[in-house]
Amino acid sequence: MHPRLLMERFVLTDAQWAQMEPHCPGKPGNPGRSGRNNRLFMEAVLRIVRTGNP
Repeated sequence: MHPRLLMERFVLTDAQWAQMEPHCPGKPGNPGRSGRNNRLFMEAVLRIVRTGNP
């Protein structure tokens, strides 16, 4: 994928994600099963909120 297209896909900057990441469940060392990519999940949630998609 072209680097520019990849950058446009993300809403969160790396700095914003660095602040949010410690508060997300499913970090290494947490008990139980978690998703594979918390950032991708958060990006999807923000996209739905931003576009108003039900």
